[in-house]
Amino acid sequence: MQNLSPKLSVAGDAPESVAGHPAWLRLKDAVEALRPLQSKDGSIDLAAVQRHSVDPLVETVLGSVAELAPLFPQDAAYLEAVQADLRKWADTGYREPDFLDSLLAFEPNAQREDGLEHLVVFPMYTQNGNPDRNLEAVLLKVVWPEWIAELERTRFDNPGYLGIAFEDFTAGYDTNSAVLFPETVAVRKAPERFTWGGIFCDREAARFRAVTTSTVRQLGLEIPADAEGLLKDQERAQETFVLWDLVHDRTHSHGDLPFDPFMIKQRSPFWMYGLEELRCDLNTFKEAVKLEAEGYAQGRDVQYAVLFDRMFRFPVSGDRVRNYDGMGGQLLFAYLHKNDALRWRDNRLSIDWARVAEVTNQLCGEIETLYREGIDRPKTAHWIAAYQLVSKYLTPHPASTWAKGPEALPLEITEEKALKKALCDAVLPDEFPLSMFFEALSKKLSGVIAETKGITGTSPQGVAA
Repeated sequence: MQNLSPKLSVAGDAPESVAGHPAWLRLKDAVEALRPLQSKDGSIDLAAVQRHSVDPLVETVLGSVAELAPLFPQDAAYLEAVQADLRKWADTGYREPDFLDSLLAFEPNAQREDGLEHLVVFPMYTQNGNPDRNLEAVLLKVVWPEWIAELERTRFDNPGYLGIAFEDFTAGYDTNSAVLFPETVAVRKAPERFTWGGIFCDREAARFRAVTTSTVRQLGLEIPADAEGLLKDQERAQETFVLWDLVHDRTHSHGDLPFDPFMIKQRSPFWMYGLEELRCDLNTFKEAVKLEAEGYAQGRDVQYAVLFDRMFRFPVSGDRVRNYDGMGGQLLFAYLHKNDALRWRDNRLSIDWARVAEVTNQLCGEIETLYREGIDRPKTAHWIAAYQLVSKYLTPHPASTWAKGPEALPLEITEEKALKKALCDAVLPDEFPLSMFFEALSKKLSGVIAETKGITGTSPQGVAA
């Protein structure tokens, strides 16, 4: 089976990281000093904070960005715009920041070159991290090996996507956040469309390795030798997540789509988001099976990553309030269990490796059928059909109104907006509670999951034990 990854470079040949540059260290310190002065929307209340304590910090950020800019010639226009936006922010008296001009100037997808570094400075929230729009600074590098570039050019066209890895970051990313998305930046108005998005594959890979290694050990799961190799190899795991996310991301706009909940920005029952995310992952799994059959070793790695991360980490991560990713992971596990592709007996988990791909693709087919038939359904009927699909495999909460069937729902409401609100309000915070298996697994994994906060590919805990 061919492996198209490039040879590893000799560590001594790597250029010295900008993370040790004095200007970067000054920039980080200034950003962290600004953090407690900012309000949730990123503004600074000069009635409560003396301006003379703010201006020097912003000047330090400006000076540091200017000093570092020559190291990032590909971002020259962006870094000039960042400085201009910082000055405009100061001129407003530090009202709610507006970095639209610099956001429009930042185009990291325009030059997807493996190892290319970027300096990113924005007022922003970090998804699954800090909910406030604090000023953040991130040093990152692009992860874009040639075999990924070739697959993107010839098979999985996705011009806005890029894999990235941390070099260093401020506190907003010392969290569970593993994405850099333009929609998180504080701007006066949203652009007509967002043209790029980055996934920190090093954090995804390190978290996957740590949690899966612990799970395999605690559940007594026997895994194939190539899966063991994946768990021991950070670079291999990183490239696995670049491929996974490349295909997953483009799938949101491909296929039979009755509607895309992530594009229309309207409230839906959380299982609709869960099914959409799972659909994209299962389509990625299906494509990975094809890649493996064609000789790509990375195709097999993606299958392992989707199965393990989805079934083990997702259901027991985060809280239980409409946790759509958790629900998707529970659904995948339950489907495989009900179809006898995995078993939990004698306190040991076993997977039928000869059947797991076939059964996983069957679940993908059921969700795709739901979507295809949804094109001919009213939205309310589609929501109900989706609920029926999920509840066929997951047991709803005993107090669920939705579980009682359409006759228990407030379908007599004729005004569309009011009906949708009432239907969403009828959803319980934990509509599909954890099974007894996952309740026990959650306790076993809580420690290792907590330790993955802020993890990177070079973190000591990122090396699977």
